[in-house]
Amino acid sequence: MAWNTNVLVGQSGGPTAAINASLAGVFDTARDLGAHVLGMRYGIEGFLAGRIVYLDRTLGDPMDIELLRRTPASFLGSCRFKLPEPEEDPAFFEDAFAKFEDAHVGAVLYIGGNDSMDTIDKLGRWADAHGSDVRLIGIPKTIDNDLVGTDHTPGFGSAAKFIATTMREIERDSSVYDLKSVTFVEIMGRDAGWLAGSACLAGALGNPCPDLVLLPEVTLNQEALLDRISLLLARKNTVVVAVSEGVRHRDGTLLCEAAAEAADGTRLDAFGHVASLSGTGRYLASVTRAALGCKTRAIELSTLQRCASHVASATDLAEAYALGGAGVLAAQDGKTSVMTAIKRIFDKPYLYDTTLTPIADVANKARKVPREFIAPDGMGVTAAFDRYARPLIEGEVSSTYQGGVPHHIKALEADRS
Repeated sequence: MAWNTNVLVGQSGGPTAAINASLAGVFDTARDLGAHVLGMRYGIEGFLAGRIVYLDRTLGDPMDIELLRRTPASFLGSCRFKLPEPEEDPAFFEDAFAKFEDAHVGAVLYIGGNDSMDTIDKLGRWADAHGSDVRLIGIPKTIDNDLVGTDHTPGFGSAAKFIATTMREIERDSSVYDLKSVTFVEIMGRDAGWLAGSACLAGALGNPCPDLVLLPEVTLNQEALLDRISLLLARKNTVVVAVSEGVRHRDGTLLCEAAAEAADGTRLDAFGHVASLSGTGRYLASVTRAALGCKTRAIELSTLQRCASHVASATDLAEAYALGGAGVLAAQDGKTSVMTAIKRIFDKPYLYDTTLTPIADVANKARKVPREFIAPDGMGVTAAFDRYARPLIEGEVSSTYQGGVPHHIKALEADRS
């Protein structure tokens, strides 16, 4: 029996190489069930302003879905918009649910990270309190891999694959000259070090790469770090350090804080997070050069970590697609205020299943790298981290090329609604 409803889907927060694969999963599954698919243009903020994309028309060609799965960034556009608490601003939610009703929406699926799950949680609480039949489903996405309630998060695997690939290439390049040098590679990660830790995947048995990994979970002892680098330089020419942008001094201040204040006054986004973390690598390069007198370099991987679809993980894209589809099936089954999630069954051979977790257990929580994944000295990761992360970067995605570069689905026009 056909599911005669409109499924509304949005994307929120920072994009990833896999976020559109989840959108493709939502679209394909909803269409197979007979539902119509509407897209929020620029997330919940755009939807509330009346901006809707009719995806049944926009994605009319089957080739569009294949391209969508391989296209980075957020096809529908994104936002960082914090909803008020339901009990503090009932008029806001009355307006939102009136708009759902006007659009004949039976289910809302929101693809995003921690803050997006906060949106679903608040909408779900209002719906529960007021007897709304709209099903509210979260679809996980974040390269930071810090969502609770799921073994890992779509987007992380592809970002980790890019980081490991680039780290191996940087390590090769850094060893060209016969001189002492230290290269700091700054990696995203505001509060959790999953991405920085994934740099270890560049190494091989007996050939670790990078030499050191610095995570936000461990405050930095600057003197101990310089001592370690000095010892490494005594036996080799080049040292490569992977450092998370969120690393802090022992007093709790960010290493990049001074640089951020000088650059932009340490702006905060709508959710109270530092809007721009940058400068950790440059800071450590400067300190190391002054203390040890060697050549230093700082490299920021920056936005490439979330948009490098040319080295996307096939495992990651497949899981992202599956979780999008699972969200539609959950909504059709009457589930609401839940997030689709990954349940790991085996490490080797890698096997997983999709499951559901209550959104209240996810929203506004962050999962950090556990202590057993971190080296005793706090300057690296353990074999357990490798076993956890390695399967997530497996598999390569074949891209369609035009004019020598990857072919992506055509972006929506900025003023389309």
